[in-house]
Amino acid sequence: MTADNNGQTKRVAILIENGVEDSEFLVPYNGLKQAGFEVVVLGSRTNEKYAGKQGKLAMQADGTTTEAVPAEFDAVIIPGGMAPDTMRTNPNTVHFVREAFEQGKIVAAVCHGPQVLIEADLLKGKNATGFLAIKTDMINAGANYINEALVVDGNLITSRQPGDLAIFTTAILARLGYGGKEVALPEETDTNAEWWKLANGWGGSTQGDIVKGLNTALAGERYACEAFQNYAEKTQDSDLRSLLREIIQNKQNHILALEKRLNDFGETPSIPAQIADKYAKLKASMQGTDETFLLRSTLGDLQTGVVDINNLRVKFTDPVSTAILTEIESDLSKCEQVVAKLYRARAVSQEIKSPKPSTSPAVKM
Repeated sequence: MTADNNGQTKRVAILIENGVEDSEFLVPYNGLKQAGFEVVVLGSRTNEKYAGKQGKLAMQADGTTTEAVPAEFDAVIIPGGMAPDTMRTNPNTVHFVREAFEQGKIVAAVCHGPQVLIEADLLKGKNATGFLAIKTDMINAGANYINEALVVDGNLITSRQPGDLAIFTTAILARLGYGGKEVALPEETDTNAEWWKLANGWGGSTQGDIVKGLNTALAGERYACEAFQNYAEKTQDSDLRSLLREIIQNKQNHILALEKRLNDFGETPSIPAQIADKYAKLKASMQGTDETFLLRSTLGDLQTGVVDINNLRVKFTDPVSTAILTEIESDLSKCEQVVAKLYRARAVSQEIKSPKPSTSPAVKM
């Protein structure tokens, strides 16, 4: 039902600022528009064209949170990216969100969007989720943080990242009276639904985008698996060798999961993904066997992997692929901490020297 009891089309406000995560704005915006709701874009300035973080979005706001009246809306959506950090500094935006929430309107925030909820002091005693990087901030604001794709507490709806967007949008639609099989929408708890297709229809990742990302991750895991195998064969440090064998097993599991997901899309690994291990083997043949070098190389490869996979996993609106990439990132981070601990222990016992400062000439100002 897209109309209220008076026959008026239901209105939804979606907030915008520069640096908004493109998909986190576009997916709910398009989903609600396609369902027949009136969607009003609210920024902080009139006559401003706002740009998305990824460069895919350029949109002028319909109005501002200063002039908007919360009572005239049925829901408010707060997308993530860098935009919420600007939104929370605008007292008019914070007031608008707080007043809408207190009036019982649906307030939905995704990724970094809960930063605005924190500023509005709306999370005390609430079950909520958000991007992992703001977990501690949310807990400090009184929230019961739950690491799930969708958390609903009364009129508050929250999700974590782009991979959750189809579920997040479906939950908003359902609570606005539009949902279920009669409109071909899955239940938000349906883990077998092809959520990526729904997100794609609302402006999210295409199959090509997702497949490319999976192949990028697969190439990285195959390269790393071969590199760590080489380090394990060369090192005389039993502790490092044991750690490397555990890491290699993790990598092999990741490779299988990525290949299975590619197969789900009817795809096979790309040529770069297929030859990544051969490149690693060639590079390893030119490297030394010094124990300090092997330990530093292991740590460096893990650090590179953490950064690369973290950047990759927030790009796609497919919850299944995102979950695989999230597991890889989590395993990499844990392994990095264990290897870092070993590195520090060896630094003390073997007097491994800290990196030297750059010898590049100073830039004159």
